[in-house]
Amino acid sequence: MSHSPLNWIDEELRELDAVGLRRRLTTRSSSQAARIVVDGQELINFGSNDYLGLAAECLNDVVIDAIRTHGWGSGASALVTGRGSLHAELEAALADFEGTEAALLFPSGFAANVGAITSLASKGDVVFSDAKNHASIIDGCRLSGARIQIYPHGDLDYLRMMLPQASAFRRRLIVTDGLFSMDGDLAPLCDLAALAEQFDAMLMVDEAHATGVFGDRGRGTAEYWGVEEAVHVRVGTLSKAAGSIGGFVAGSRSLIEWIANRARPYVFSTAPPEAIAAAGLAAMKRIQEEPHRRTELLSRADRLRRRLMAIGCDTGESASQIIPIMIGEPEATMRFNASLRESGFFVPGIRPPTVPEGESLLRISLSYAHTDDMIGALVQAIERLLLVRGGEPLMDANEH
Repeated sequence: MSHSPLNWIDEELRELDAVGLRRRLTTRSSSQAARIVVDGQELINFGSNDYLGLAAECLNDVVIDAIRTHGWGSGASALVTGRGSLHAELEAALADFEGTEAALLFPSGFAANVGAITSLASKGDVVFSDAKNHASIIDGCRLSGARIQIYPHGDLDYLRMMLPQASAFRRRLIVTDGLFSMDGDLAPLCDLAALAEQFDAMLMVDEAHATGVFGDRGRGTAEYWGVEEAVHVRVGTLSKAAGSIGGFVAGSRSLIEWIANRARPYVFSTAPPEAIAAAGLAAMKRIQEEPHRRTELLSRADRLRRRLMAIGCDTGESASQIIPIMIGEPEATMRFNASLRESGFFVPGIRPPTVPEGESLLRISLSYAHTDDMIGALVQAIERLLLVRGGEPLMDANEH
């Protein structure tokens, strides 16, 4: 066999197999809904971030109409000729929804986080980042060139100890998820806002999993905690509760103009199709006109959490529509994932590097589209798996 400089990859893949960390591509041959078909098998879908059930049922017609009027491809970056009238209309609608002066549309939430962080911090600055922040925040911090200080998840005492040592840096940025995407818990934004003010730091919150779900108007965790005025930079996505695709940054007009000039993912990416903006506009309208979707979603999540805990599941600190079942090791996690799939349920197994070593879990993403019967059947399936283990909890204390 001839030598190839890529031969090392096969060995690395075998090592991933050996520790239960190899991912394999699957194919969904249905729409993204409460019931999906994956690799030919029909499953009740607890793996989607379509929290309000808008992806399959509400946006199709507006997208088709927009394509007929505006075409599909944007053809250039937003700063060249790619920004169309629907993009501008959506940005105005997002700013109005968020209660900010302006907003800027990105091709994805990942791009929005990277673009915002690298625009706000660089060499000579310092960024304080929660240890469980999303990968897009982590990569944004790395690409910024700033000094990165990671504080243990939600550990305000540690952050309070580090901030006084940062006075020599030009700028200070505290960045956090508002709702953490794997554990389903909320950031302590009231305390973070107070620390940002005390130490003259910028505060950036990624509301990706909270937009449309938390707050009286669905703005996210900053609204939920009542600290919107103290959050200088808000990032959100249209790919989760809004059921579409794309990311955005909302804030003051000067902030948005600065990011539009400096964010490389914005400057050097082709603008998303205007039809996506049409979907975003329709979704934001539904979010504002149908608050029962988010209130019922969170009520169902609370009931599901209590039922899971009653049968011996560890759901961590979840306080949202994202409900983890903590297991510990990747091999055990994927065995439970496979068993649930055999029973007709898609519940993703989450392993390192998505979560830290020893914290593998099953991640239940609840949607407004799930019925009580679907949720009840999932609980029964999990309880049957527990009985097979003799009633043991899904995660032993020494596995955490």
